[in-house]
Amino acid sequence: MDAFRRQASKFKEQVAKQQQAVIKQFSGTGYESSDVMVIDEVEMQRHHQLEKLYRSTRGGKEFQKDIVRAAESMTALGLKHIELGTKLSEDCCKYGIENTHDNILAKAATIYGDARIHVEKEQEDLNKSFSSQVLEPLKAMIAGAPLEDARHLAQRYSRMRQEAETLAAEISRRRAKTRELHSSENATKLHAAESRMQELKANMAILGKEAAAALAAVEAQQQRLSFQRLVALVESEKVYHQRVAVILGEVEAEMVSEKQQKESAPPTVVPSDGLTENGLTEKTKYFLAEAMHSFVADTEKELGLAVGDYVVVRKVDPSGWSEGECKGKAGWFPSAYVEKRHRIPTSGIAAEVF
Repeated sequence: MDAFRRQASKFKEQVAKQQQAVIKQFSGTGYESSDVMVIDEVEMQRHHQLEKLYRSTRGGKEFQKDIVRAAESMTALGLKHIELGTKLSEDCCKYGIENTHDNILAKAATIYGDARIHVEKEQEDLNKSFSSQVLEPLKAMIAGAPLEDARHLAQRYSRMRQEAETLAAEISRRRAKTRELHSSENATKLHAAESRMQELKANMAILGKEAAAALAAVEAQQQRLSFQRLVALVESEKVYHQRVAVILGEVEAEMVSEKQQKESAPPTVVPSDGLTENGLTEKTKYFLAEAMHSFVADTEKELGLAVGDYVVVRKVDPSGWSEGECKGKAGWFPSAYVEKRHRIPTSGIAAEVF
């Protein structure tokens, strides 16, 4: 009967060991979690501290990998952005060269095409910043020796603790056997197990402190580096968007200014001496006007005026410009700068003006 009990007990131990082996094999933490007090309360606190630090550093490592994956994806998108932007720049410049007759649109296309080159240069700088300021430092720490060394220390402590847990169960059984049947063999084995436990206890105390210090240092370094690289990521993107905004702002202002200049320029239509809608010649519609504001001519087509000058107005264009003659010079000027005084015949032009 006793032999049967011993055989059943051994079988139970073997099953328990096999279950523990399976759990270890499929455990993804690398550090075994346990609420069993192996030695004392101090060791239990150390175990919980290491478990917390191990999970924290693992989470920190995964977060750094997340940042790396995101930065790599943004870099890939940036390269595609450069490719598309460069093609658009080439197309805009080509249109501007081939369609000079379409002054406003062709000029705008050329302006934007030239500016697009600078935008893509900023994208290249952003990609370089991602690489040097974010990717390289994080990758170095993820694969770095300090992290792996600290985690190996924790794993060694975990294995040592599992050994101590198994040994504690063995000591408990041998003590029970010694109480039931005292023999020199049982006493010797119990003494050996207890001696081994004392040795494990001393080694665990040293290794536990070393592993905790190493993991704590890695945790602090992880958090510090991850924070710094996040700030660098934000700063790089901020600088990129600010510079691009400046470039596009200047482009928009130049395009709008170009359009306004084209639209506000004096008409290029030469006044006709033919008949008007009423059957009258242009000459019969001449009238005398007085300059109420001074106007400085910017081009040869424009007519400069001083306040009080009298102008023979020969044509009023719907664009807001008028064409006339003053002091022997002819050209265009803003219609709003003069006020009509008299309608005069052609023969009276010289007498009225001069």
